Amino acid sequence: MKTMYKKITAITFIIILCLSCIGCSKGSNNVKKLKDLEFTVVQDADLPEKLSKFIEEKKVNPCKFTYSNEDYLYIVQGYGTQKSGGYSISVNDLYLTENAIYIKTNLIGPGKDDPVSQSITYPYIVVKIEYMDKPVVFE
Repeated sequence: MKTMYKKITAITFIIILCLSCIGCSKGSNNVKKLKDLEFTVVQDADLPEKLSKFIEEKKVNPCKFTYSNEDYLYIVQGYGTQKSGGYSISVNDLYLTENAIYIKTNLIGPGKDDPVSQSITYPYIVVKIEYMDKPVVFE
């Protein structure tokens, strides 16, 4: 009887251990924010020339890419062709994880009563941070 009790206890322990490992592996898929990153929104006049030319080529369509030099990492998100002016872009989140840099931006359209130009525009944002050798995830 003692042997059977020990076997049941051992089997129960193994099952509990396996279930806890499954729970742990699910948790490891979650992204853990290490810290928010300080950034600067870069105006067109302050962009590196190569980056400025690349944006001009790509801005007609929605785009997401990075550009780096020795000192900085530039994160670019464009929202493609819009039928009028009056758009702005907010950076809702920019943070570092163990494996990547995450950024979330939002295109904000003009209000109903806002005076806007009726010409086609190509809203995009360029964010500059200190150089880090990590991939960027656009959310």
